[in-house]
Amino acid sequence: MDNTIMWGEIKSQLAHELEPDTFQEIFSSIDTIYEIKNNFIYLIVANEFIKRRVEMLYLKRMNRMLESYVKDKHEFRLITEAQVTEKIKSQSDYEESDDEYSSTQSNLIPGYTFDNFVIGNSNRLAYTSALKVADQPGIVANPLYIFGDVGLGKTHLMHAIGNYIIEGNIHSNVLYIKADQFVEDYVKHANRKKYTEFTNLYKDIDVLLVDDIQFLAKKEKSQEEFFKLFEKLYQQQKQIVISSDRKASDLRDIMTRLTSRFAWGVNVDINRPDLEHRIKILEKKLNAETSERDLIPKKVLEYIASVFDNNVRELEGALKRVLFYCTAFNYEFSIKNAEIALENLIKPKASSRDFMKEKITNVMSVTADYFKISVSDLVSKKRTRNYLYPRQIAMYLIKHLYDIPYKKIGEYFTNRDHSTVMHSVEKIYNDLHLDANIKVDVEKLSIKCGESD
Repeated sequence: MDNTIMWGEIKSQLAHELEPDTFQEIFSSIDTIYEIKNNFIYLIVANEFIKRRVEMLYLKRMNRMLESYVKDKHEFRLITEAQVTEKIKSQSDYEESDDEYSSTQSNLIPGYTFDNFVIGNSNRLAYTSALKVADQPGIVANPLYIFGDVGLGKTHLMHAIGNYIIEGNIHSNVLYIKADQFVEDYVKHANRKKYTEFTNLYKDIDVLLVDDIQFLAKKEKSQEEFFKLFEKLYQQQKQIVISSDRKASDLRDIMTRLTSRFAWGVNVDINRPDLEHRIKILEKKLNAETSERDLIPKKVLEYIASVFDNNVRELEGALKRVLFYCTAFNYEFSIKNAEIALENLIKPKASSRDFMKEKITNVMSVTADYFKISVSDLVSKKRTRNYLYPRQIAMYLIKHLYDIPYKKIGEYFTNRDHSTVMHSVEKIYNDLHLDANIKVDVEKLSIKCGESD
């Protein structure tokens, strides 16, 4: 459908739903689409007053209407006549980039904005830092390094930064890319000896958003290229935002001169949301999925939030499942029906958690028995070698056998910090190749734990 016709139909719906005086005052003069860019449809409005009023009261409704007319995710944005005049004036000095990753292909997801990011104690600092960077790119914190476990909102914040910057200046050259895609691009061009062509992919970038930087590990040539790109952008005061599943000092197999630069700016972490925060996330998601805010009772949302505590993606997926199940069969939104809808997700989750807990406690018990100490001594804060060495061995075995996150292992050892666990694991790993006695201990314990081939 022609975009002008599409907007005309949406205007007709608004005219039907709003009071005549309100529609005449606000929407009668909004007829022109300035451009469609980065999945945003820019409508021209007369002035800032109308722009603010529409954004506050009607924009969300307009975007919901828009979903019926487009296949891919698009959203309306507003631009004033004065802003259009200013942009047209500067257009003659602006040359549209022909690069593969130009501003028209920033890879940003329009739906990831600051507006729909749910703030809580676990992410407040990261949110505030990201917003300040978006408001003053290249000035406040460069680079901004965001770290945390999978599914907690790092990617959302990165896209929100990019979308915010482009909304303020649609000609900003913003690029979001995953680190493994950077490596893939480099290898592809290096194999054809097209090094200049690769460099041109990142030419004239104003904002670089790199997700999952840990995937640069052991990719030495790609690290060299990223280092050169980082240096160039940093010296030009271009904004760099990086995300990872761990803090910069914990990155392994990435050159020190690169990880040290990640610490030049601001490092912020995102942790798992607490129960209250998870409920807020569900309420926000429910509001986005349906216009009936009270469709699902609070007690049902509390139940979902109490069961799914791992990450935001898992939480939102559970809500969608309950919504679909109850809506499709016209069932009441009750805790009982939520339990039925989520049964296939809850059982594996619970059984997997219990099974792994048994495995871990078994390793701890076997290790304590092997070294003739108690489990309470094994997990204690005692630092003498007859306790410290078995403790390090136990941590190494749990990580080596089951690949449990360092933070989770630390919880079994009197809530030790994940960096302490990491140090213990790496110490045993390194000493295995130097000390035959340690190798013998690890092999014997692996057999006793029933995990040896």
